[in-house]
Amino acid sequence: MSGRDPFCQPRRIRRGAALTLVFASVLVAGAATGALPQSQGKSAPDEARSAGRAGSHADVARAAEEAMADGKSPIQAAKRAVSRSGDRWGAVYSRGEYEEFEESLDGQYTGVGLWARSDRDGRIEVTKVRAGSPAATAGIRPGDLLRRVDGERTDGRPVTEVVSLLRGDASDAPAGTSVRLGLERGTRAWTETLRRAQLSTDPVTVRELDGRVTVIKVATFTKDSGHQVREAVRRSPRGAGIVLDLRGNSGGLVGEAVTAASAFLDGGLVATYDVDGEQRALHAEPGGDTTRPLVALVDGGTMSAAELLTGAVQDRGRALVVGSRTFGKGSVQMPSRLPDGSVAELTVGHYRTPSGRGVDGRGITPDLETGEDALQRAGTVLRGLASPS
Repeated sequence: MSGRDPFCQPRRIRRGAALTLVFASVLVAGAATGALPQSQGKSAPDEARSAGRAGSHADVARAAEEAMADGKSPIQAAKRAVSRSGDRWGAVYSRGEYEEFEESLDGQYTGVGLWARSDRDGRIEVTKVRAGSPAATAGIRPGDLLRRVDGERTDGRPVTEVVSLLRGDASDAPAGTSVRLGLERGTRAWTETLRRAQLSTDPVTVRELDGRVTVIKVATFTKDSGHQVREAVRRSPRGAGIVLDLRGNSGGLVGEAVTAASAFLDGGLVATYDVDGEQRALHAEPGGDTTRPLVALVDGGTMSAAELLTGAVQDRGRALVVGSRTFGKGSVQMPSRLPDGSVAELTVGHYRTPSGRGVDGRGITPDLETGEDALQRAGTVLRGLASPS
């Protein structure tokens, strides 16, 4: 994404540049959450305290400091402080976990190949399984419930904590280490022991359907995925309509979602968001293709940065949205470095679509609601839009 992060100019740590805005669910095997890049790097967690909810970050940091002084675990103390705060999306990462998290946003990660989300009852549900991954080999399927990880219950935990359990710490859970999963499918309950593997994301895939329709599937917004969407639009056959398939997209780098929006918009507003009441805005780059018929395909697994993109093209009148109501994850998290080097991410605000709609807890309602035949319906709609009047 071109342009600058609207918060502040952070110190560079590791290879990073931007403050992280966490909008997403999780790719349990790897990529999770989302970030608005300031240039091409990652988060500077120690800067968030000056820009986010200083009190909340200070409370968590104080809990960690007191635990360290008493010879207790600062991470566990920080997690308890986050839990007491009632922050549904708040999370605490060890230094190694946070490094793994940052790497996952580059499209490389160590994991088992699951996407998951927390359902309305706080249970962890598998939403997608990567083909050829350890999870796929074990026969795990979307809809399965993940009840335990290495003996620890997952119900009621933030999804980000479950991710940490599954992936382990970068220093002690590399590819080849094992993780034991307790699963349920209907009345069946069983245990699977998987070995973590080094995996890579394939965030954008393109295929052509009969009738001059190009389907651009975006699985998650990792580094360079926005540019890949723009290239896919540029290379699609002249006159072809486009289906932007965001089903199951749990979010990712918000800057990449804005870049993807720029493929279809000629500048203008993509979203607004607040940080402790201060309003900010995200804008598309000028020069996008505004002439091709466009359908955005969504479902209950469409989350955060993907909802941001959906809301932009819907509100701007650029696309017809087809499918089922999206998840409704529109809160903004920012990270801060704790005294022991771990990282806490706490909610600091919410984003809105260009027309001012709040997404968090509501989701986005499609213009045309449909179920399993969504892609077929989308193709039919596109052909109708492309037909001469």
